Amino acid sequence: MKRLLSFISFFMMVSFSFGQEEEKTLTGTVSFVTSNNVYVKFDATEAIEIGKTLQIDGNDCLRVTDKSSISIVCSIMNNCNVSKGDTVTFTFFEKKDPVLDENTSEDPVAEDPVEAVQKDLEKESIYTENIRGRASIASYNLFSNVRENRQRLLSSFSMDAYHIGDSRFSVQTFINYRNISAENPSNYTGRTSILNVYNLNVSYDVTPSLLVTAGRFINPKTSSLGANDGVSIEKYFGNFYVGALGGFRPDFFDYGFNGDLLQYGGYVGIETNSDAGSSQTTFGAMEQTRSGSTDRRFVYLQHFSNLGDLSLFGSTELDIFGTAGNETRLTNLYLSARYRFSRAVNLMVSYDSRKRIVYYETYQTELDQLLDEDLARQGIRLRLNVRPTKTLWLGASYSNRFQSDNQNKSDNIYGYATLSKIPKIGGRVNVSYNLNTSNYLTSNILSARYSREFFKNILSTEVYYRVANYAYENENLGTFKQDFYGLNLSVRLSKTWQLSILGEYATLDAENNYRFYTRLIKRFYSKKKK
Repeated sequence: MKRLLSFISFFMMVSFSFGQEEEKTLTGTVSFVTSNNVYVKFDATEAIEIGKTLQIDGNDCLRVTDKSSISIVCSIMNNCNVSKGDTVTFTFFEKKDPVLDENTSEDPVAEDPVEAVQKDLEKESIYTENIRGRASIASYNLFSNVRENRQRLLSSFSMDAYHIGDSRFSVQTFINYRNISAENPSNYTGRTSILNVYNLNVSYDVTPSLLVTAGRFINPKTSSLGANDGVSIEKYFGNFYVGALGGFRPDFFDYGFNGDLLQYGGYVGIETNSDAGSSQTTFGAMEQTRSGSTDRRFVYLQHFSNLGDLSLFGSTELDIFGTAGNETRLTNLYLSARYRFSRAVNLMVSYDSRKRIVYYETYQTELDQLLDEDLARQGIRLRLNVRPTKTLWLGASYSNRFQSDNQNKSDNIYGYATLSKIPKIGGRVNVSYNLNTSNYLTSNILSARYSREFFKNILSTEVYYRVANYAYENENLGTFKQDFYGLNLSVRLSKTWQLSILGEYATLDAENNYRFYTRLIKRFYSKKKK
């Protein structure tokens, strides 16, 4: 009897204990969706722990990566489609207090989800500073017993500064300056002082899914367009995005600003990221003008994808403007595929077909000739890289350029072998051979290089020899042989400073040329935060 009473008492205690845990469900709303994160607004987040899973329509779709008092930052799982406004649930068990307070307070009034998340973003930035840059100054000096001596001073500065100070602002720049000093300036007709600004812009993340950029920039989703002096706006809606840009094309002659070359357009696309791979597809349209009149109008499509060992890229442009109205010309088509059979073997193949771009206002006096010679210059290329051992690399490539009138055709064969670690003496050796055949010239170039590092990679050295043989097909000029001997020294002065000096001696019959190339490089990065 005592055993029976003890069992009943134990059973009641266990039942009472389990009865104190109550299943609860919290409901939230998706307020923002970016390419990397999903933001969910809850009335309270105390019960939600980092690493837990949230559900949409009963399916596990989101994993918690960070949180604040009223919002949750999540990553997408199981390839779920998540959109702004979706209802999100979180189920958990809460211990029930046996003594209830009868004077419970009313629930606070919930804030607007967008305003709440925006306040959270202002309190604690979700952006991380990432700055990478390089500045260099170099001199190129040529001394010859036949030609005029010439010196060039080159300097460049490039920087990608994303989210400066963990803010919404980013800056990108790439600037080159060249100064050419000729021995006899009267014999040199080109420009002697050249400043080219390839990239100089400021970006602002209005929200995690809305980006505004102003300045000179190359939009990666309109890469074939080139540089634009103006403004672009891009907005993501989950995996989908739309963008618009307007501004001016750089000047044809000096790459400066030209207010007569107005251009504008827009694009739409989709971006996917999953364990199986990633892809991006963009379709857009552009109008390019000159002094207010249409110079060129075209649509374009570009795609790239990375599916495990297979990488694909494609780009095409279709002009839809002509002298007789809405004519169409396929001006550009490029396709490439790269497949990695293993860590030791990979193969790349590509095809391109290009026509000369016709600007109907710019080339008014040459239109008839350009359109009569409207031939596509086509090309195919194959490249194979093999690594039979850990220290031996082998590679070969073949490319062929052709067009329907058999002009401008060429065949190029290239092969190389690299031994990355020479037994006993150390260092690396590379041997390469290039054969090019065209309508007017055949060239054979053989090159051998030996390189080695000293003092824990502080000093890098390289010596090389290259011999080139040229034979002109349409001229009775015979063959020419040119020899090159070179020495390159590179010193790592510190983690961010590097000095390199290259000296080369080249001979061609009785002509002797001496070239010296000296460059000082400074690299800089974001400081690591503790």
